[in-house]
Amino acid sequence: MASLPRSDTAGSGLALPLAALILGAWAMGMSPIFVRLASPEVGPFASAFWRVALALPLLYGWMRIEDRTGSGRRGPIRPAALLAGAAFAGDLLFWHLSIMATSVANATFFATTAPVFVVLATWLVLRRRVSGATLGGLALCLAGGAALVFESLAVDPGRLRGDLYGVVTATFFAMYLLAMARAREGEGAARVTFWSSVVTAAILLVAAVLFDRDVFWAQRAETWAALAGLALVSQAGGQGLLAVALGRLPAVFSSLVIFLEAVFAAAAGWIVLGEPLSLVQYGGGALILLGIVLARPKRPTEGEAP
Repeated sequence: MASLPRSDTAGSGLALPLAALILGAWAMGMSPIFVRLASPEVGPFASAFWRVALALPLLYGWMRIEDRTGSGRRGPIRPAALLAGAAFAGDLLFWHLSIMATSVANATFFATTAPVFVVLATWLVLRRRVSGATLGGLALCLAGGAALVFESLAVDPGRLRGDLYGVVTATFFAMYLLAMARAREGEGAARVTFWSSVVTAAILLVAAVLFDRDVFWAQRAETWAALAGLALVSQAGGQGLLAVALGRLPAVFSSLVIFLEAVFAAAAGWIVLGEPLSLVQYGGGALILLGIVLARPKRPTEGEAP
């Protein structure tokens, strides 16, 4: 993996970062499969820690290659990269809390609302106008995400806390996307991914020791293999490719493409775990694809976020 040169996101310059973003969404979409294979021997917070910690040597090697080739900026790491690491730790922590306190379907749906918070922050905080095509794409992606989990969604007052955790998960992921995009304005993808992952691992280690002390270490080789897959595919691959893409693509559009993570997760559940897909879920996937196509970046006008 390497940083992409900056050029206009319109036209042919879009293909490579978009491919990186889609492949990154697939890699992150595989994470529930690896987590499922690693449990119950390793707890949810412990698996989140191992996801990041085991990826650090590979990410460090990538950063060193980036430094030697001169494709990344050297010097002190920017605060935005450290903020991205803290935000991603919050994303993983509240995601696991949500899964434990509500249904997986509810947790998944509320977590997929992250693009809403990206749009709101872009509009209210960054003071950039969001295009109508992007808003239309967001609506289609949200409808598609709801369709993917529609048959399992449930309104249960006893699970409201878990649903709220899912919304908090979405806000943290939105913060992560915006902070990572800001960090990539002057840093190489490898450098940003490594240092943000260091911060994430440090925070998750504290959580794992506090809450998963008895289920921290894996005993079986199969469990370590699942954790290694989680680290190499979902963290190094998924987050690394996302960092590459965010150097070239707007955070708002990138947040919509991350909806594909839910599509890939559903497909992986069908292929690997034998979980069947319904016609409604197929329709949800189609809506997400349509929404992404509608919101695809064009040359933005002044003050507008594509």
